[in-house]
Amino acid sequence: MNTTIRSGAQTGLVGREASGRRQPRLAMSRVGPCRPVATLAAPPPAPTPSHTPKAAPAPPTKLELSELTAVSPLDGRYGRLSAPLRSIFSEYGLIRYRILVECRWLQQLSRIPAVKEVPPFSPEANALLDHLCTPEGCTPEVAMRVKQIEKTTNHDVKAVEYVLKEHFKSHPELAAVLEFTHFACTSEDINNLSHALMLQEAVQQHVLPNMDKLIGELARLAAEFAEVPMLSRTHGQTASPTTMGKELAVFAYRLRRQRDQLAGVPYLGKMAGAVGNYNAHMSAYPEVDWQAVAQEFVPSLGLEFNPYVTQIEPHDYIAELYGAMIRFNNILIDFDRDVWGYISLGYFRQKTIAGEVGSSTMPHKVNPIDFENSEGNLGLANAVMDHLVNKLPVSRWQRDLTDSTVLRNLGLGIGHALLAYASSLKGISKLQIDKVKLAADLDNSWEVLAEPIQTVMRRYGVPEPYEKLKAFTRGQRVTQESMMTFVDGIEGLPQAAKEQLKQLTPANYIGNAAQQAADLKHHL
Repeated sequence: MNTTIRSGAQTGLVGREASGRRQPRLAMSRVGPCRPVATLAAPPPAPTPSHTPKAAPAPPTKLELSELTAVSPLDGRYGRLSAPLRSIFSEYGLIRYRILVECRWLQQLSRIPAVKEVPPFSPEANALLDHLCTPEGCTPEVAMRVKQIEKTTNHDVKAVEYVLKEHFKSHPELAAVLEFTHFACTSEDINNLSHALMLQEAVQQHVLPNMDKLIGELARLAAEFAEVPMLSRTHGQTASPTTMGKELAVFAYRLRRQRDQLAGVPYLGKMAGAVGNYNAHMSAYPEVDWQAVAQEFVPSLGLEFNPYVTQIEPHDYIAELYGAMIRFNNILIDFDRDVWGYISLGYFRQKTIAGEVGSSTMPHKVNPIDFENSEGNLGLANAVMDHLVNKLPVSRWQRDLTDSTVLRNLGLGIGHALLAYASSLKGISKLQIDKVKLAADLDNSWEVLAEPIQTVMRRYGVPEPYEKLKAFTRGQRVTQESMMTFVDGIEGLPQAAKEQLKQLTPANYIGNAAQQAADLKHHL
């Protein structure tokens, strides 16, 4: 067998005759990459032929989790912006809400006269339970203890139950009812309420306020630019003029509708046991109307009771919630792209910030990076939320576990959305309108007056008005002078109508655009 190893640019061939065909050649570089000696580690020595087994390479050094080493940019590069969500959607946040639900359920049991084994709690016992429901009572150290126990139980909700029992043992009143912790509950009784509370806090405390800021800023600009005329573009071509304010008002109104739909989504919850029938509850206390108890308990948490469930709350409201956010985000993508285009046309300039670099090689550039960042993060947010919308309402029979791992990503889409909202707001804060550029664009587009002229010609019965204007304007360079000459030459058009048409300019042919922009405040 030929085992020749060729050097230089030739490839090593092993067993060519035995294989019966030439093996593909591997390109070999004669010159290695340049490495700054002071900053790069020396490359490993070149391998040498040997039949001696080599030791496995040493594992890479373990990196401690930080904003620099985080896999997700939400916790890394954008950590300071997403930090407010950590107390809600992190593992700690989920444990915190689970503890809250467990404590509130135990308090609920103490208020049911038929459950004599759990008598009404004293103020001291209720104070302890109330304290555990707060971030001050459920600290990260408490959550860490839950994770320690989970290593043994391999069940996260059961670990929460055990940690609570540890706390209760030190209080005689609670120690006496220790086994009523998690009474008649399936894990999903605790989880579904926790997820609803997490989403409610995130939307009310973070999502809606940031949406309102965006809508408010667009409304402000709509009012400020209400009378600033602008050449429209349909199909990318010049079209009847509008005002910048009116076009921004369109986005403000569209975003407000979706914001209101998001705000109107109810947060549903259940406390109905393993398959939604209160089986275990009724086996222990058949005389208690457990559905009525649940119907009282769920709203006491600030949620809406869902009377028809399986082991899980079916998650339809989560799909509704994220659906509204996706629609809001799509409208914001539309806005980001339009403003990006207006910046490209020169209608907007961007305020420069000392020290910022637009391009690593072109010093003159001030890129619309905020709107681009927003668009990119909105796409990521929608991709995640779209999966939640389509997956979560679907579960085999009374439940399967496919929703469990998906629900751990409730905050991912919201995190990217909040990054996008912040980027859009930052971009808006840099916008400076260039009225000179807008006016010049209009003055170079007298052909847009073909629309009103042919419409007035129709009123007075002038034959073939559309065809006459089409022949005059299409593919032609139209100026103010040529347009006025055309108007003067229209046969059959009263002189008063001609004079009225000659008062039109691309800058004042804006319909009621300015009024629409001014009236926006009545529709928000």
